[in-house]
Amino acid sequence: MRDLLLLGLFLALIYKTFKDPMWGVLGWVWMGVMNPHRLAYGFAREAPWSMVIALVLFTTLLIHRDKLVKFPVNAVTILLGIWIVWIGVSPLLFSFYPDKEMHFWSRAFKVLLMVLVSLLVVKRRRDLDWLVLVLVISIGYYGIKGGVFTVLSGGSARVWGPEGSFIEDNNSLALATIMTVPLIRYLQLQSTKKWQRWLAGGAMLLCMASAVGSQSRGAFLAIIAMSFFMWMKSRNKLPLAMVVLLALPLIFMFMPDSWSDRMNTIKTYDQDASALGRINAWHMAWRLATDLFPFGGGFTVAGPAVFARYAPDPSIPLTAHSIYFQAMGEHGFFGLFVFIGIFFTTWRLASATIQASKGLPELQWARDLAAMCQVGLIGYATGGAFLSLVYFDLPYYLVLIVVVVNRIVAAEMTERKQAAIAAGKAPRDVHSPYWGGA
Repeated sequence: MRDLLLLGLFLALIYKTFKDPMWGVLGWVWMGVMNPHRLAYGFAREAPWSMVIALVLFTTLLIHRDKLVKFPVNAVTILLGIWIVWIGVSPLLFSFYPDKEMHFWSRAFKVLLMVLVSLLVVKRRRDLDWLVLVLVISIGYYGIKGGVFTVLSGGSARVWGPEGSFIEDNNSLALATIMTVPLIRYLQLQSTKKWQRWLAGGAMLLCMASAVGSQSRGAFLAIIAMSFFMWMKSRNKLPLAMVVLLALPLIFMFMPDSWSDRMNTIKTYDQDASALGRINAWHMAWRLATDLFPFGGGFTVAGPAVFARYAPDPSIPLTAHSIYFQAMGEHGFFGLFVFIGIFFTTWRLASATIQASKGLPELQWARDLAAMCQVGLIGYATGGAFLSLVYFDLPYYLVLIVVVVNRIVAAEMTERKQAAIAAGKAPRDVHSPYWGGA
C-alpha cells in the first residue's frame, strides 16, 4: 500500500514539474532529505526516485528556460562552485582507495550540483515557503515521531533515521532535527491562525525531545548553542524565552540515568573510548593534510592504510566525526578553508539581508527567514564539530535559502531606489547595504 501511495504521489509530482520546475526542486529535496521510499517495503524501496526526478527537472529547465532567473554571482556561489571542483581533486591525486571514491564523490556532487541548479528556479517568497515546508515535513516527520517515542519510552531508547541516508545514525538525525527547529519557528512567526502557532510550538518541543532522546552529546551542545541564538534572533523574545527555559529543563529531567551518564562523559572525554577514537582520527586528519598540503586524501581516508601511516594509534580507524576534520582530511587545508568560507559568507549575506530589510514591515518575513537560517547554521557548526556530515543536504539548503532571500530583498531595494530617484529624492534616502556581490 505504501509503495502504491508513493508511486501515485511521485507521478503527480512529475506532472506538476513539467508545468513548473519548482516542483522538481521540491521533489528532489523531499526524496533526498526525507527518503520516503525507505518507509516502503516493496518495489518502491529500491527504485531510483531521485534520479528520475532529477532527469525530469533538467528536462523542464530546457522547456521553461524563459522562466529561469539569472544565476546569482556572489561570494557564496563562487565558493560553492570552487567546492564542487575541489572535492574531485584529492580523490584523483592522493586517494589510498581510488576504486572506492566514485560512490562517495557522486553522492556529494549531486547534492551540491542540485543546490546550484535550484538557484535558477527558486525566485519568489512562495517558492521559499514551500521549500521550508518540505524541509520541515521531511525532517520533522522523524523528529515528531521520535519525540513521541522518547516520551512514551521514558527516554530509554535512542531514535534512528531512515536506512541508507545521511541521517540514518541517531547522532546525525538528532542534529538534523535540531537544525529544523528554527525553520519551524519561521513558519510559526508567519502563521496567522492560533492553531497553526500551537501546532508549530508542539512540533518544536517534540523535535527537541527527539534530539535529546538520541543521547547524542553533539546534539546536546547544539541545543544549548542554538537555543540562545534563536532567542537572540527571534521576534517575541519573552514568550520564546519562557518556553525554552521551562521546556528544556523538563526534557532533561525526564531523561533516564543513562542519558545523564552519557552527557557527563563530555567532561571526562579522556576516559571515554569513543571520544579518544575521535581524537585519534582528528590527529590523523591533521597529519595527512599537513603531509599532502594543500590537498587531502579523498573521501576514503577512514581506512586502515591511511591510519597506519598517519594516526597515533593505527588500531582504531574511525571516520573523523567532525565536519572540520573531515573536510581537512578528505580535501586538505584549502578544502577546509573553502568549506568554512561557504557558511561564513552565507552568514554575512544573511546579516546584510536582515540589515537591509529592517524597518520594512512587508519584508519582515525575509528578516525572520534569514535569521532562522543563521540559527540553523549555528546548530550545524556546533553539532557538526562531532559528526561527519560535510555533505549533508540540509545546511546547503539553508545556504540556498539565504542566497534567494538576499536576491529578493536586493531586488526590492533596487525598486525602491529607482522609485525614489523618479520621485526626485536623493538615492541615499533609500537604504542600500553591501550585498556581497549579489
